[in-house]
Amino acid sequence: MIDPGEPSGRAPRTSTGLVDAEVDLLDTHEAGPAAMRGSVLRIASYVLSILLSLISARVLITHLGLPKFGRYTLVTALVTIVSGFTEGGLNSVVMREFATADAERRREMMASAVGMRLVLTAVGVAFAVAFAAIGGYGSTLVVGTALAGIGLMFQLLQSTLAVTLQAQLRFGWVSAAEILRQAVNVGLLVVLALSGAGLIPLLAVAVPASAVSLAVTIPLVRPYVALRPSFHAGHWWRLLRETIPWAVIAAVSVVYFRIAYVLMSLISSELQTGYFATSFRISEVLLGIPNVIVIAAFPILARAEREDSARFEFASGRIFELALVAGTLLVMCLEVGAGFAIHVIAGAKGDPAISVLRIQGLALIASFVAVACGYPLLMLRRFRDVLLSNLIALVLSAVLTLSLAPGLGARGTAIAALVAEIGLAASQVIMLKRVAPGVRVPLASMVAVAFAGGAGALAGLALPIHPIFGALVACVVYVGALRLLGRLPAEVGELLGGLPRRGSRPS
Repeated sequence: MIDPGEPSGRAPRTSTGLVDAEVDLLDTHEAGPAAMRGSVLRIASYVLSILLSLISARVLITHLGLPKFGRYTLVTALVTIVSGFTEGGLNSVVMREFATADAERRREMMASAVGMRLVLTAVGVAFAVAFAAIGGYGSTLVVGTALAGIGLMFQLLQSTLAVTLQAQLRFGWVSAAEILRQAVNVGLLVVLALSGAGLIPLLAVAVPASAVSLAVTIPLVRPYVALRPSFHAGHWWRLLRETIPWAVIAAVSVVYFRIAYVLMSLISSELQTGYFATSFRISEVLLGIPNVIVIAAFPILARAEREDSARFEFASGRIFELALVAGTLLVMCLEVGAGFAIHVIAGAKGDPAISVLRIQGLALIASFVAVACGYPLLMLRRFRDVLLSNLIALVLSAVLTLSLAPGLGARGTAIAALVAEIGLAASQVIMLKRVAPGVRVPLASMVAVAFAGGAGALAGLALPIHPIFGALVACVVYVGALRLLGRLPAEVGELLGGLPRRGSRPS
């Protein structure tokens, strides 16, 4: 059986007994195609995870009823907050260090990362349990919070260890472990729901689901890292110095993305807020895709930034162009399928949210560009620049929402979110070009992609067919137009089965 996503061959063991992680692939021409295949795998696992979560939500609502489902969701939301605060960019820093350090430094760094993960998550879970107890959640939810917290600890530990696989471009195993966790989680929830289980067993499902994923991951990373945690203060501080700026930027980013929704709920009608919330829910799910795509190239950027500035600038330019192509493709499909998506979420009563989604959906192109430029800036440790761009977007979103929402309702708020996201993307493009002038931001590609995307969207909307088939037609037109214009990236052609790339530019 072939290891999915694993480079061929094995590296020799070092004096520590660990295998020197096979990141030499990052120095070859195969790194780009491997990252592209990894992006596809990660998107597929992301979409499948969403579908599985929808199944579990339907099962739980049917079994528990809305009041008890609300209590279940309250605990999961509390645990999710703990996850956000305790992760704090640690995995991104670990991936960068693992991709660039020697074997001895990897061993030391991973031992510290495991120790930090265990301690920070344990403290976070303790606060969550205490909050549930003080907040009067009741003994059932307090116990449920503790059990869900244990599951979270297993899950975050697994994600930290899996970073070493991503740093080696072994995305097949990373995706498989995530899907396995979701499948076990949904399977157990269905069995327990059919057997009439209460809240505590349902919340405890996170423990075996995450434990299975962790058990699959440990043998895969054991040859490359030491699994014994380290609690050395000096080694921890070395990681924390890098992690804290990432955590601050992530916190501002979270607030920025949600500020329009929060402000609108205060100044607009409940009905208009509901329309925007329906659109926002769909956009929020799709917003994870740019990160999933770009993170696949993260190890390549890390290695290039350390050893070859020209390669770093070239790779950053390619990521920008591929993000633009992928973002336009997603937005085109969303424009065609906006009505179908809204009807799935809210039914016919959500029709006014269709135009809102079409406006807000356009912001996803800017989101792709912002992520594509943001990661290289973070790799160059331009934390202040990234933070400033997010603060600018936050202020812009807030001011425009306060100005437009009272008169235009949900559509005004969607316009505010769109303009703010464009501002974020534009500022990060300017900042990246300033610190890395060699990064290519080809205007010709932007024009070609816009034309192809418009042609695809018009074709998908014009045909009297189901939106799903309309989106497929739009994709065919989009790819065909890019190919005719000579702007279909070579990597995309390879993914589509070796389409002839006559006229396309060399990579």
